[in-house]
Amino acid sequence: MKILVTGATGHLGSHVVKTLLGRISAEQIAVSVRDPQKAAALAELGVDVRRGDFDDPASLEQAFAGIDRLLIVSTDGDTETRIRQHANAVKAARNAGVGFIAYTSAPNAQESELFLAEVHRETENAIRATGIPYAFLRNNWYIENEAGAIQGIVAGAPLVTSADGGKVGWAARSDYAEAAAAVLAGTGHENKVYELGGPLRTYAELASVVSEALGREVPVQQVDDETYAGVMKSAGVPEFALPIVVAIQQAIRAGTLAVESGDLEQLLGRPATPLVEVVSALVKTN
Repeated sequence: MKILVTGATGHLGSHVVKTLLGRISAEQIAVSVRDPQKAAALAELGVDVRRGDFDDPASLEQAFAGIDRLLIVSTDGDTETRIRQHANAVKAARNAGVGFIAYTSAPNAQESELFLAEVHRETENAIRATGIPYAFLRNNWYIENEAGAIQGIVAGAPLVTSADGGKVGWAARSDYAEAAAAVLAGTGHENKVYELGGPLRTYAELASVVSEALGREVPVQQVDDETYAGVMKSAGVPEFALPIVVAIQQAIRAGTLAVESGDLEQLLGRPATPLVEVVSALVKTN
């Protein structure tokens, strides 16, 4: 069995490869990266490093040759770019004869009104259309996405949000990666959809977690979207990104990330890593 992970030098992909190395031999693992030199350390461990560029379909088809099980880690960029890149990867997987595709998707991707969901909906549909057995790993929010807010709190700021009582299934990136590795190296995951996330929490509840990690009370400031955009701008968020961060707050307020599921614990074989542990680590490393 040969498993390939795309985006293996990225935040999630690198965690997946690290976890796989603890479960199977390096010779069974391949990675697809735009710049193989950046994966030199993996090559030294015996991992099969291949060049694969999501904007170069031929390179992807070559990278996926001889692969039994593939993890497509969703790319970054605007919606049109991501849909095109993912379509290239799915077509390459089909042409290369890949036997199984796992894909990092979004919560409730087929029905969600989250602005990010269109990419994942289109990609899931493209994968289904190939007839290749699949597993959709619908990752909720990474707690690491809140690193900037947490650092602001460390510096004395309140936790500012316009999400009101909307809930999020925050979990550690390493937990999502471990779940992906379990699917790639395990059995019985064909044509499964996993809604992955930690216990649902509001931002007020997240503030309590940060309070525990810091050993002091963290105030929560609920504001409207316009005020939130202003606070984010003053915190250094670029002008072009302000509509995105506001849209995320709106989506959370509307309940689009409040997907209740025990799938993450099931794949991990244990409870999700306590958020207070991850927050404490974020505070120490930043």
